Amino acid sequence: MRATEEVVRTLREALVGVGVVLPSLCVDPVTGASDEPFALVELGRCNVRTAERLASVLRGERPAVGTHVVDVRDGRLGEVMGHVGGRVQLRPVAGGREWDCPPESTGPAPRAEVLRARVRRVNEDGRLPS
Repeated sequence: MRATEEVVRTLREALVGVGVVLPSLCVDPVTGASDEPFALVELGRCNVRTAERLASVLRGERPAVGTHVVDVRDGRLGEVMGHVGGRVQLRPVAGGREWDCPPESTGPAPRAEVLRARVRRVNEDGRLPS
């Protein structure tokens, strides 16, 4: 059996590999300091978006809910909101109406493009009405 610290490290790497970060993931300090042969793993707390993404990954949905993708048919950037009827539901990062896309027509979204779209949305939300 591997050491608990090694298991925690490999679990963290596996989760990050599918786009899930559990900030509180660690070796439980109480059982880690006890005479028990194997300490418990503390999965910790996470926000609802992280929990939703983790559930999506565990269901085998690709791409996972909460990830950003490009609809390769027309280049639109969207956040995965769900999976219905074999299609992926996408919402524009900068706001707007959702659309459906076949999963095979999605590709990874460049981080710079996601950031640009988020900044554009924040700037638009911050404008005062004319």
